[in-house]
Amino acid sequence: MLDLRQQVPNPESRIPNPESRIPSPAPMPIQLTEAALTRMHAFLAKDPSAVGVRFGIKKTGCSGFAYTVDLARSIAENDQVFDHDGIRVLVDAQALPYVEGTEIDFLRQGLNASFVFRNPNATGECGCGESFTVDPAN
Repeated sequence: MLDLRQQVPNPESRIPNPESRIPSPAPMPIQLTEAALTRMHAFLAKDPSAVGVRFGIKKTGCSGFAYTVDLARSIAENDQVFDHDGIRVLVDAQALPYVEGTEIDFLRQGLNASFVFRNPNATGECGCGESFTVDPAN
């Protein structure tokens, strides 16, 4: 006699565990200091239409690249989106290899206040600190 219990899979085994479909969050490739978080929270509070903070680079300066930090109005298809203590950080996928591992700080020095970047990928910086170089071999 044919035993049908062995041929018919357990119906419960076909229902995937809902938790198995949720990808574990990727580690945050950009680190924000407490000062940077505080400053970004203040910027976002003043503009509720912003969806987050866009961090990236642009070709400029005497060393090749400069950092950009702006409020993001939308999430682009090629954006990598990360959450850090309630701050949504958007990084263009093409810029990510250049800035991965960067720590963003916010410093006040006298009357000046600005974001400061500590990028482990940078192989050089210009004298004024406004631009940086990344060795393509890295």
